[in-house]
Amino acid sequence: MDISKKNKIVYVLIAVILITMIVIYFSNSSNVLYVLYGNDKESIQEVIKSIEGYEDESVEILEIKDINDARIVGFLSNNNPAYIQFSKNQKGNYEWRNIEKQAGQSFTTFLIHKSKDESSNLKFMIVTNQDNNIAKMELEVVNKQLIEQEFSVNQKSVTWIDIPKDSSLVFKYKYYDKDGNLLSAN
Repeated sequence: MDISKKNKIVYVLIAVILITMIVIYFSNSSNVLYVLYGNDKESIQEVIKSIEGYEDESVEILEIKDINDARIVGFLSNNNPAYIQFSKNQKGNYEWRNIEKQAGQSFTTFLIHKSKDESSNLKFMIVTNQDNNIAKMELEVVNKQLIEQEFSVNQKSVTWIDIPKDSSLVFKYKYYDKDGNLLSAN
């Protein structure tokens, strides 16, 4: 075998090795660089299940609501009321920012900040599961405005309450059952 044939074989082997290394590098790095976004229902479930503490939990999405550049998702995590909040990035993808759940509850209120100006952009999101027996809530904000909200008992649901602007972050609650009996108050 002459030297030029040996050189061609060496070059081919080097090229094969380099191509193999490049393919392995990019296949491994693409897994590392793969980012989950909350752009649709399926990807939202993937994001939730990728978060520590939610990996092995059942996830039932009840509602997806977009408010400006925020996406808020009410869901049940192992039948516990929960929510996750996403923010839209510069590329238009939704990245998760906050997640919270209340174990052992059938009715949970979450205070949602719609924007960076927290005092004037507040909402209550109430997530219930099928064990909920609260039929009505009275919410008194400090400026003495009374907000009444009714709920379907024994239903999985997400309900939104707008908090009036210029309200303090001190609220008083009263919860009633379907017969109008007071269940609790603070």
